[in-house]
Amino acid sequence: MTEAFRQLGTPRRGDIVCTADHASNHVPADINLGIPAHLLDEHIAIDIGTEAIAERLARDHVIPAHIAAVSRLVCDLNREEDAPGLVPEASDGHPIPGNIGADREGRLNRFHRPYHSALEQWLAAAEPALILSLHSFTPRLASRDEPRPWQVGVLYNRDDRAARIAIPLLAAEGLNVGDNLPYSGRDLNYTMNRHAEAEGRAYLGVELRQDLVQTPQDHARWAALLVDVAQRVASALP
Repeated sequence: MTEAFRQLGTPRRGDIVCTADHASNHVPADINLGIPAHLLDEHIAIDIGTEAIAERLARDHVIPAHIAAVSRLVCDLNREEDAPGLVPEASDGHPIPGNIGADREGRLNRFHRPYHSALEQWLAAAEPALILSLHSFTPRLASRDEPRPWQVGVLYNRDDRAARIAIPLLAAEGLNVGDNLPYSGRDLNYTMNRHAEAEGRAYLGVELRQDLVQTPQDHARWAALLVDVAQRVASALP
């Protein structure tokens, strides 16, 4: 346990595991982002709903989870080390003044590198059949006027093995499914690029629309659906 992440459950070889890169809105006491407190409950600071769903996956469905414990505004764990947005100076039109001139190397050493080093070791020990990469997206961006009708998105970069199986399964549940939407895994996929694609591990990148993951009932429903889909995907993988 560190301030960068926490892990729930014990991985078993050949089973499914979950990662949640943006699950927390925690800002350490010694870091001042210089933003109104209410923004920490908004999508710019946290992937709303993912922490609760990851906890349910670990507690109720025996899918262990590697969960971020710091806000993406402090250090975005799903970005390359040299990515401009790793320590964002603005997000969806909101300036983050406390990040201007921030000690980038210090945040890499404190949060980013421990998160990924631990995840690397965790996955190597687990040898999972499938990684469920859990994110959520806002139904409306403040900085762009664009429709986001999808209820769930499935993201991937080069390896779409799991995605091709999962998309029709989710659509069969009556869901409006985004195929590499609301944004493309070819652009934003660092954690899975590093720990799945580079290692030949199958993964299912899932984005849930945040207005659908607000309540404990929502969390329970999505956790059960994702378990079912992930198990069927893992069984169908070549």
